Amino acid sequence: MKVEIWSDVMCPWCYIGKRKFEKALEQFPQKERIEVEWKSFQLNPDMETDPNKNIVDYLVEAKGITTDHATQMLDNVTNVAAEVGLDYHMEKAVLANSFDSHRFIQFAKKNRKGDAAEEQLFHAYFTEGKNTADHNTLIDLGVKIGLDAGEVKSVLDSNQFADDVRKDIYEAQQVGARGVPFFVLDRKYAVSGAQQTETFLGALQKSFQEWEKENPAPIQTYAEGDSCTTDGVC
Repeated sequence: MKVEIWSDVMCPWCYIGKRKFEKALEQFPQKERIEVEWKSFQLNPDMETDPNKNIVDYLVEAKGITTDHATQMLDNVTNVAAEVGLDYHMEKAVLANSFDSHRFIQFAKKNRKGDAAEEQLFHAYFTEGKNTADHNTLIDLGVKIGLDAGEVKSVLDSNQFADDVRKDIYEAQQVGARGVPFFVLDRKYAVSGAQQTETFLGALQKSFQEWEKENPAPIQTYAEGDSCTTDGVC
């Protein structure tokens, strides 16, 4: 059964949601029959990459809130992240347009490394304070997950996978995603936001129960012995 997750690299709740969903999946008895696919979403497509501007200043300008309010928001999400084992350093976050990082994820998905790419990008952005729009940063992250540096560079230097990113963003509108993280299970049930592990587990159980009725597990051979076949061989 497929679980699609729409996410953006710069979304702090997406990383938290990833951890909570992973914990639910660990507890799910049929986890080997779950396929997870990460989908692209941009919270701010027009954002200009600016390593010299901190996230507090961005929130003050973009949302029209006070510095104290912005700081309080970041402290809150940092504390929630810590509860699931994540070490956020929002003061180091680099404002970066996420389009190229999504192209990088699409390339990683093609090589069956989509989840690893998401993990590395989240860690780079929220913990290490790296510029996730910088091509050299993305190449280094690609090498970490086993991708070829030359191939990653070739992708980033071109316009490859741009249409894949746009397709995911369009699909997000079709399934009702207005924000991220947004989880869609078997294209039947949606879970919006970084819900509790128990909520994810319940959604997995309900959707899988219905999916399994239409997709029963193949019969596995327990033992083989002497027999006769339809062609008359015994």
